[in-house]
Parts: sequence; structure tokens; C-alpha cells
Amino acid sequence: MNAASVSIRLACRDDVPAIVAMLADDHLGRARERVEDPLPAAYYDAFARVERDPNLTLVVAESEGRVVGCLQLAILPGISSQGGSRGLLEDVRVATDCRSRGIGEQLVQWAVTEAKARGCNLVELLTHHTRTDAQRFYTRLGFTASHVGMTVRF
Repeated sequence: MNAASVSIRLACRDDVPAIVAMLADDHLGRARERVEDPLPAAYYDAFARVERDPNLTLVVAESEGRVVGCLQLAILPGISSQGGSRGLLEDVRVATDCRSRGIGEQLVQWAVTEAKARGCNLVELLTHHTRTDAQRFYTRLGFTASHVGMTVRF
């Protein structure tokens, strides 16, 4: 499988288990996600909220009927930057056995194109400081380290 054999489409409810599995498949995700059968209802409730919000788009990369990647694009209208909207990438993941095949790049390029089409003047993303491979990936795609992120958890 390569990126040419992958299609990007809107996620549907049936994709939630595959998305959660990809979110849980790293050192950070293992600690915060619950991969159980059945999945906790909170994941499906969250999917329904995302699906209803016109400023949120959750997509999956699919190959031969299998979900192999995902990404969420948030369009954030704002007053700063002369009233320009910004795109925010979240939860970019590619299944472990499908990495280094151009799928992540295809997902990110899709999101950048979509953000431009929806009137955004920039696209931002956050990646945890321990995800050095992800940082190299985003740098290769033209993103630059421009902010210092801070978090408060509840």
C-alpha cells in the first residue's frame, strides 16, 4: 500500500474504533485512551458532537476497506490577523504498520487545501514535545516552530 492507493473521506460512526486504536498507539495515547470492546460511549458521544459542528471535520484515510489514518481539522474564526480564520490540525495519526508511505503527508496536504478553501490564512498544529519524529515530519512539510504551548488539565 502507498499513498496513491489511499482515499480520504469523512469519518463515520463505524470508524470510531479504528480512530481510537490509532490514538492509543503511542506512549501518550496509551495513558489517556481506553481501547475496550465495546468502546466507552464517550467516544461515540464525542464523534456525534464533532459531526454536528460545521467548523470541525474529522476524516480518515482508507485503503482496501481499512482505516489507516485520521485527522481532525478545526476552523477557528477569529478577530486577530484582520479577522482571518485559522485551521488547526488535531489527532493526525497513521496506523503503525502503514507509516512512511506518504499517508500522513496526504492527510496533511488535504487539510491545508481544505483550510485554504474555507478561507483560512494559516494552518497550525500542536505536537507534544516528546514526539520528535512528528516534529521532523511537520518540519519537512513546511511547518515551523512558532509558538510555546501550555496546558492545564482538569
